Amino acid sequence: MSLAATVAHPADARRFEWGWVVIALCVAITVYLAIVPLGFLVWQSFFTPQTADEAARFTLSNYTEAYGSSETWRLFRNSVLFAIGTSSFSFLVGTGLAWMNERTNTPFKTLFYALSIIPLIIPSILFTVAWILLASPKIGILNLVLKNALGIDDPLFDVYSLWGMIWVDGLHYSPMAFLLMSAAFRSMDPALEESAMMSGANVLQVAWRVTLRLSWPAIFATILILFVRAIESFEVPALLGLPVGIQVFTSSIYQAVHRYPSQVGLASAYAVTLLAITTVGVYFQSRLSSRGSRYATMTGKGFRPRQIDLGAWRWFTAALFIAYFLLIVVLPFSVLLWSSFQKFYAVPSWHALQNLTLEPYRFILTYPNLASSVWNSLLLAFGSATLIMLVTSVICWIVVKTRMPGRWILDNIASLPMVFPGLVLGLAIMIFYLNFDIGIYGTIWIMFVAYITRFMPYGLRYNTTSMLQIHKELEESAAMSGASWFTTFRRIVLPLLKPGLVAGWIYIVIVSIRELSSSILLYSPGTEVVSIVIWELWENGQYVELSALGVLLILALFVLVLLAQWLGKKFGVKE
Repeated sequence: MSLAATVAHPADARRFEWGWVVIALCVAITVYLAIVPLGFLVWQSFFTPQTADEAARFTLSNYTEAYGSSETWRLFRNSVLFAIGTSSFSFLVGTGLAWMNERTNTPFKTLFYALSIIPLIIPSILFTVAWILLASPKIGILNLVLKNALGIDDPLFDVYSLWGMIWVDGLHYSPMAFLLMSAAFRSMDPALEESAMMSGANVLQVAWRVTLRLSWPAIFATILILFVRAIESFEVPALLGLPVGIQVFTSSIYQAVHRYPSQVGLASAYAVTLLAITTVGVYFQSRLSSRGSRYATMTGKGFRPRQIDLGAWRWFTAALFIAYFLLIVVLPFSVLLWSSFQKFYAVPSWHALQNLTLEPYRFILTYPNLASSVWNSLLLAFGSATLIMLVTSVICWIVVKTRMPGRWILDNIASLPMVFPGLVLGLAIMIFYLNFDIGIYGTIWIMFVAYITRFMPYGLRYNTTSMLQIHKELEESAAMSGASWFTTFRRIVLPLLKPGLVAGWIYIVIVSIRELSSSILLYSPGTEVVSIVIWELWENGQYVELSALGVLLILALFVLVLLAQWLGKKFGVKE
């Protein structure tokens, strides 16, 4: 429905329509946030750093230094190997668990599906720190226990390695693969699987030759999502790679910015490559989504999902679920909990058990920046989520409900920040507001801009899903009754969008509180968020205090998720 269609009578045509102002403002905000950082990131990559004695000048030396040395190709190799290894590991673990959960009669499946959401609550930096305390060659609990039990001298695990980075990051994001592949397996018609079993195929042959082949679009899309997310990872490469000299593009960008003088141009040149890699991944993902209908098995004919009987093996698959939950939730949280009750970090023992103390919690609760950091995190999370959902609701209305020329371009522009790795986005925004000082650099508002830009595509997707379900007749009826566009949108469209609005708002709040990669380049004294406080505690070697803050944050996020689920049910958001 076009905006002009809301004018029902000739007399109303002379009335100023505020709807145009709202639409123009939302479009301007979207284009500004999505296009400007990209442009200035590329622009800055062609300039030398500005110092007190010398102005910035045009140069190609940033690209010469970035791509003219063997060091850059080592960065590229490490980044690609890390992303491929992480995405493959996450996919294999998540898909195996999803197949057991959706296609077999494994016991306690409902409980396992609910528990799979818990790992997504744990921030990546805390998950990484927990595995350092578990698998570090020197202080790792697992290494020390196994060395004593087996009587060996060398540690069995080394988390400070490329394989350790892949293990930690892949394990942390395997629940994402589990949830994505569970949705694909759940909607698959089992008739073809049953036909294969009637022809004599065993369980593994059916899974390999039928189930996975029919799930190919979901498989490819899941791998691409995991690859893009791994290539932009910052916490794991920074905490596990930098101490032993394993660098990827994100850690190199961080180091280039923090040199003196700051090598912003060199960091931008690295960022352009990282941006190109993620852009290719997102492009192939979108192309695949448009061709997924060739693999459809759910038709107009009704089907009843049936499960494969594993017999006695179902208890083995249940044991795999339990082992997975121990690795991804119980062990990481337990080591943080143990560490949080120590005066100095110590391996669990009877002697250490006698030295339990609440001092780390007293330190954290009296930490000078804690209250302001919590307030900043909540302000950024609630503020960005609210503005994102409101602005993207208007953008979705334009894309879905109108015939305005070029609306597909607007949709692509609003989705553009999805290809920005968090660190690259923070760098681009930092560069822009350093060159165009409008008074927000060094304040919390620059982080607010970064959060809105980074999470805008997610709000767009949530709103689009709900907008497609609203029939145009409702808006047409309101227009024929004399309602303006603004009145129709406020009183009809927004209330009907409530499920998508609430679900998207909840998701953005949770991921905003966990955000570190964009914030690490933009924060300044007084604008720290909780993730920055955790980062600073780690750099200061305050491991027990960090553990106490981590335990409190995980518990707070868990309560927030429970509250979000209650709000979702109250407002009709269905899982």
